[in-house]
Amino acid sequence: MMIRSMLVVGALALGVGSVVAQSDPIATRKATMKGVGEANAEVTKISKGEAPFNLAVVQNALTKMQDAAKTMPGLFPDNSKTGGDTAAQPKIWEAKADFNAKWEKLGKEAAEAAGKIKDEASFKAAYGDVTKNCGGCHESYRIRR
Repeated sequence: MMIRSMLVVGALALGVGSVVAQSDPIATRKATMKGVGEANAEVTKISKGEAPFNLAVVQNALTKMQDAAKTMPGLFPDNSKTGGDTAAQPKIWEAKADFNAKWEKLGKEAAEAAGKIKDEASFKAAYGDVTKNCGGCHESYRIRR
C-alpha cells in the first residue's frame, strides 16, 4: 500500500511538472538554463584553476546539460516567441530543425564526456569541446543583452 501511494504521488508530481512546463514554457526554459549555468560556473572555476578538480561537480554539470538537451526542444512552442522577458531569437522558430539538432548534439557530447571524464587530465581533454556547443547555440539563437 505504501509503495503504491508513493508511486501515485510520484506520477502526480511528474504530471504537474509537465503541465507547468506546458503552461509557462518560457519560465521553465529559463529555470532549466539557470541550472545549467550554475552547474557550469562551478566547473569553470575548476578549469581556471580556481577550485580543485572534483569529479562529482563535473559529472553534475554534464548531467544538467544532458537533461536540458532532452527537455529544451519541447519548451519552444509557437505561443512562446514573446513575453516572459524571453531572450530567444525569432530565428529559433524559423530554423527549428537546426535548433533541435544543436540540442541533440549537446546531449550526445555531454553523455560521451561523462563516460570519458575520470580525472583532471581527461576533464581537460574533453570538457571544452562540450561547452563549445553552448556558445554556438547562444550565438545563433539567443538575444544578447
